[in-house]
Amino acid sequence: MAAKASDEDPEKARRFREAALPYLDDAYTLARYLLRDAADAEDAVQECYLRAYKHFDSYRGPAMKPWLFAILRNVCRAEYARRKSAPAPVEELPESAEQAPMWNEPAETPERQLLRRFDGDTVRRLIAALAEPFRETFVLREIQHLSYREIADVAAVPVGTVMSRLARARAMLRSAWLAEQEQAK
Repeated sequence: MAAKASDEDPEKARRFREAALPYLDDAYTLARYLLRDAADAEDAVQECYLRAYKHFDSYRGPAMKPWLFAILRNVCRAEYARRKSAPAPVEELPESAEQAPMWNEPAETPERQLLRRFDGDTVRRLIAALAEPFRETFVLREIQHLSYREIADVAAVPVGTVMSRLARARAMLRSAWLAEQEQAK
């Protein structure tokens, strides 16, 4: 079967790379939170980018990131439907060991480093434990820094629903964090 001329268009490929590749890591991060599995997240992002490239000629929006996230969300939803009856394990996201601080701080003591690591691991675990619509909304806002309108477009819900889900996710995280602190005492 012969490929379409648009599939072989080097100009389209160049424009797509320039527009979409800067968001590859962000898409993977979102997929990891949604699917809770590294291999599934990689597959979902690959499928997302294949679909986005296929439909790139019809893309007219000014914001590439929300468009990609909407496609990724649909891919992840299809994966949820496929494995609906299988329980999803809670998997921690790896923390970048080489991430440089944004400002210079005095050298930390080993005890403070351990506490900071514990806090980061705890926050990631608590986010991963949120119910899917709250986790998705929280990650899109607080980690991916999308606006309420962009989240509403990605999730196909009203802006008011985004605001409500975000408020509830924050409240659930706050309660879970306080419960963690009580258990640690």
